Amino acid sequence: MSLTISKEPIPLATDADGVVRVGGTRVSLDSVIFAFKEGSTPEEIVQQYTTLDLADVYAVITYYLQHQSDIETYLDGRRAQREEIRNEIEARFDPQGIRDRLLARRKRTT
Repeated sequence: MSLTISKEPIPLATDADGVVRVGGTRVSLDSVIFAFKEGSTPEEIVQQYTTLDLADVYAVITYYLQHQSDIETYLDGRRAQREEIRNEIEARFDPQGIRDRLLARRKRTT
């Protein structure tokens, strides 16, 4: 009796915006790794992101653990990108007092 061992591809793909997605879904690598680093099990991650396949989450976490340095570099770049976008938005739209402005707008429309 023999067992055929095959090497499965890592279920990661980069979309048109350069974001790495998991298992053909819209769930980002960032989201899965963040949840894992916060202590979520693969089963809990699949419960949170129901479009994910459990085997894909295990494969992605395995890949992360084997290539931690490369993935952390990617995640650092994504954090910097998010911060840059946030700063651009805040420069265009003053976040101070937004709650009050939204509540005032709601009162005017009701």
